[in-house]
Amino acid sequence: MRRIRYNCAMSLDGFIADANDGFDWIMLDPDIDFEELSSQFDTYLMGRRTFEVVGGGTPQWAGNRYYVFSNSLNRNEHKDVPVVGEEWIETVRALRSEPGKDIWLFGGGRLFGSLCNEGLVDTVEVAVIPILLGGGVPLVTGLSSQVRLVLRDHKVYEKTGTALLSYEVDRAHSSLDD
Repeated sequence: MRRIRYNCAMSLDGFIADANDGFDWIMLDPDIDFEELSSQFDTYLMGRRTFEVVGGGTPQWAGNRYYVFSNSLNRNEHKDVPVVGEEWIETVRALRSEPGKDIWLFGGGRLFGSLCNEGLVDTVEVAVIPILLGGGVPLVTGLSSQVRLVLRDHKVYEKTGTALLSYEVDRAHSSLDD
C-alpha cells in the first residue's frame, strides 16, 4: 500500500503560511535536494486554499497526478483539475491501494486534519524554518483526537538553520482507523 506523507515547511511557531496565505518566508536551503524528494512521489493531494495559492491551474509537476479537495470549487469551472468533494475518503483509499510511488499531501492544514481523522496519513515530515510569523495558517486544524508520532529521522541544515523532522504515525498508540 502506498504511503501518504504530509511534507511541508512550517515556521517555528507552527504555521505553514502567513496570515495572507503567503510563503515567501520559506528559506530554500541549497543542501536540500528537492529533485530527489519529488522523485519519491507520483501523486499530490492539496486543499482548495493551497491550490489557489499555487495559481489555481494545472501544477507544473510533469508526469504526476494531483487532486484538489474542495466542497466549494465548481468542477465545471475547473475541468482541467480533478476536484474531489464528498467522495474524498473513497478517493484517497483507492489512491493508496493503487501501485505506484508515495503520495505527497502537499497542503494544507485542514486537509491534513481530515485525513488524520480517517487514519489516512502515514508520515509527517516538517521542515521547521527559523522564523516566527505570529499568525497564519496552522500546521493542522480539525483533529478529532490525538495522533501520536514516532521520530524516524532528523537533520539540521547549517546554512539556513532549517530542521527537518520526519515522524511516522504511531497507529498502535493513536485512535486511528485505516
